[in-house]
Parts: sequence; structure tokens; C-alpha cells
Amino acid sequence: MKTRSFTIAVYKEDDMYVAGCPEVGTVDQGETMEAAIAGLKEATRLYIKEFVENL
Repeated sequence: MKTRSFTIAVYKEDDMYVAGCPEVGTVDQGETMEAAIAGLKEATRLYIKEFVENL
């Protein structure tokens, strides 16, 4: 399995943290920074899996 590194940008909006991956375009949010990042990692993983399956 090939390992890739992506950028994660996190910012706080009101009472939520928003995490985004600019290279892929995925975004997720959470009540904590850790939750937002964990959700973003899962969303990005699923997006890439779907993308590769449809090549």
C-alpha cells in the first residue's frame, strides 16, 4: 500500500472546528480539533477509495 501525505487546514467557526484537505477537497467538522481531524481522515479515505474504484 502506498502512503501519501496531505495538508490538513483546521479553523474554528463559532463552537465547532472545521478541518479541510485542500488537495482532495474534503471537509469535516467536530466539537474538538481531534474529532474534526479524525472525521476528515475518514472522509478523505472514503473519497480516495471511491475515486480509485471508478478509474
